[in-house]
Amino acid sequence: MELRQLRYFVEVADREHVSDAAAELHVAQSAISRQIANLEAELGVQLFEREGRNVKLTHIGKIFLTHTKTALKAIDHARKQVDEYIDPERGSIKIGFPTSLASNLLPTVVSEFKKKHPKIGFQLRQGSYNFLIESVENREIDIAFLGPVPTEHSDIIGDILFTENFYALVPSSHPLAEESSVDLRDLHDESFVLFPEGYVLHQLVIDGCKQAGFMPKVTSQGEDLDAIKGLVAAGIGITLLPESAFNDLNPYYSAKVALHSPELKRTVGIIIPKNRKLAPSEQVFYEFVKEFFSILQRFQ
Repeated sequence: MELRQLRYFVEVADREHVSDAAAELHVAQSAISRQIANLEAELGVQLFEREGRNVKLTHIGKIFLTHTKTALKAIDHARKQVDEYIDPERGSIKIGFPTSLASNLLPTVVSEFKKKHPKIGFQLRQGSYNFLIESVENREIDIAFLGPVPTEHSDIIGDILFTENFYALVPSSHPLAEESSVDLRDLHDESFVLFPEGYVLHQLVIDGCKQAGFMPKVTSQGEDLDAIKGLVAAGIGITLLPESAFNDLNPYYSAKVALHSPELKRTVGIIIPKNRKLAPSEQVFYEFVKEFFSILQRFQ
């Protein structure tokens, strides 16, 4: 069994078409067909069945694909470890982040890190809360920024970098726009604009309002921060967002109002896999981030 055979197998399985896989891999279609036939002969099972011009995985083929992808990720990580052992300053790090940390935290950290390690590259991937956790677990992402930080996950190590407050975002025409703060309980009659159910920011707002003694009346939803801010600016409703989401606030259209009784907070931090050692460049970045925010906290 050869690595080349396994990579050909995964490409065909993902595309369900030998010709498309050959085009992507820049090899002849006959070469891929021959290598997969050799793989099936060695395993003694049929991995694919033909459906017209396409191919579909057999039942055992699907099982083999799952384990093959896991094995290839482990091999790729091992190769990365070796390459970066030779020269840790030329590594590449896959970083995940949520939309709420995209406008300020991520560019600040990456730009400061690049000043010290200019040859280390980044592959950045935005995603939802659960997607980021699963991607770190499955080796799709090396490190992810996240809020709130999971601290009791069986396969994830979470480090809290800081804690931030939530604020109300209201239209500039709203009576509360001129207030410096508002009692969360006084928002019980407001129309809310939130992320859809399943988003962690949706649940944090729901839980905060319940703690204040009411269930928010959600009249509109948006799947990203720009959509939610736009709906609020248009006067559709109000929302509650963490402080890091307010960096590009336009005061002409909306206003930021502090919350109290009760305050609503979330932790923000970084997660890494628990059962896999970080590659040298990843470890350098991980330690840099923790030290960077430790220094910020001391100054604050």
